[in-house]
Amino acid sequence: MKRAGQKVVAGTEAPGTSQTSKKQKTSLYGSGLGESDPCTSMDWGSLPHHVILRVFQFLTLVDRARASSVCRRWNEVFHIPDLWRRFEFELSQPATSYLKSTHPDLIQQIIKRHADHLQYVSFKVDSSTESAEAACDILSQLVNCSIKTLGLISTAKPSFMNVSKAHFASALTVVFVNSKSLSSIKIDDTPLDDPSLKVLVANNSDTLKLLKMSSCPHVSPAGILCVADQCHGLKELALNYYILSDELLLALSSEKHVDLEHLRIDVVSENPGQVQFHTIKKQSWDALVKHSPKVNIVMYFFLYEDEFDAFFREETPVTHLYFGRAVSKAMLGRIGMNCPRLIELVVCANGLQPLDDELIQIAERCKNLTAMGLGECEVTCRGFIEFVKMCGGRLTQLSIMEEVLIPDSDYSLDRLHLEVSKHLGRMWFPDMMPTW
Repeated sequence: MKRAGQKVVAGTEAPGTSQTSKKQKTSLYGSGLGESDPCTSMDWGSLPHHVILRVFQFLTLVDRARASSVCRRWNEVFHIPDLWRRFEFELSQPATSYLKSTHPDLIQQIIKRHADHLQYVSFKVDSSTESAEAACDILSQLVNCSIKTLGLISTAKPSFMNVSKAHFASALTVVFVNSKSLSSIKIDDTPLDDPSLKVLVANNSDTLKLLKMSSCPHVSPAGILCVADQCHGLKELALNYYILSDELLLALSSEKHVDLEHLRIDVVSENPGQVQFHTIKKQSWDALVKHSPKVNIVMYFFLYEDEFDAFFREETPVTHLYFGRAVSKAMLGRIGMNCPRLIELVVCANGLQPLDDELIQIAERCKNLTAMGLGECEVTCRGFIEFVKMCGGRLTQLSIMEEVLIPDSDYSLDRLHLEVSKHLGRMWFPDMMPTW
């Protein structure tokens, strides 16, 4: 009887706890469905379209396609136009790339059913010519598109540069002519040419706001000047220094042009000693800043030390400077003298001569400087602390390699970080590795 009694007790709910226990179970899984486990009772196919659409937007393309085969309702959502406003085609050769290529059948389905829905489109290709040619083939089929943003992204060279200029220009022309509302174009390292730019401005001069086209050797200064002359709403431009000119800056400074927000310039030497860089006149820079007083002028330098002669001999309104190769003390001295609008400076390498005087001059004359990064350079601890003291709390980013700092009789590395932290108003330590 005792064992039977125990069995009965074990099979019944303890007094005072049964309702609480039930409520806890219900609340854990959600009481709205009236079941303890919604996964076994919910009809996932009955979810509202907007809920399924939101879920699909977080899925990768492959998972999204698989989910579309779950039921008819999910397949309907898979083809809702809102889901195809933004799309990235990934094109690669499996044997040579880490990219997961978009399946050809899916590409054809997108072109057939959603070409007129695509608005924000990018093509990511690997280094193979086949991938770039496939991207051009797809562009050529977008005859019913209304694209607003177009990006051609090469994960490695040569990619688009190996495509024939005629094939590339023909593909772009289809998009430029049929999309009457292109506002943003990013096409670096491509055989873009002047005639293609003329087609662009002829069809999209009222809508184009951003043009990023560095490393496009078939574009001349006349081609980019055509863009500046006719695209009066242009607010951001990225290009190579060789097509920057006084005429271009003056065109961007005309009364009919909107204020430019960003001008990004790549200064690259691909044939050391064979290219002599031209000089932009101070009057041209002054005209641009007078017209667009808040413009950010960003310059990326990849030159050798003997190729800097044309730069910063007069006042230049550059705001962001990045040096990817060694730069001399003399050049840094010129920056301190002639770049009063400088906001950010990154120097990846210098020689073995301390840069104390140059940094102090930059701190003294560049009153807007808020970010500094130094790599393979040398600065004494005393000189570095003087630089920080002069800049004070306006230095929001300070990335200095520990190897850069040379201890002296006044400061050791241990004391340095405390002194720098005091002047910055926050805790600071040298970097163990570059952060830019």
